[in-house]
Amino acid sequence: MRMMMTVQIPTEAGNAAIKDGSLPQIVGNALQALRAEAAYFTSRDGLRTGLIFFEMADSSDIPSAAEPFFQGLDAKITFEPVMNGDEMRAGIGKAMKAA
Repeated sequence: MRMMMTVQIPTEAGNAAIKDGSLPQIVGNALQALRAEAAYFTSRDGLRTGLIFFEMADSSDIPSAAEPFFQGLDAKITFEPVMNGDEMRAGIGKAMKAA
């Protein structure tokens, strides 16, 4: 299932990771391990925030996806299932048949 993982990094932890050079390494290694389809970075609620899109085969993959950010950046993590346009059209078709 395609997931969006939102990673919010507290300012103090993010500043420390930038100063010691670990931020790009932590994020880069995690994106590679997830085989991320896309990753976007912004600020949300005043925090450095990453929106990472990837395929999750099983819910037991949640810890391995989140732990690099928890342990390395003291991040707040949320997961949400998401769809691309083709998946949304297929889902609407299924919903219409069921209605």
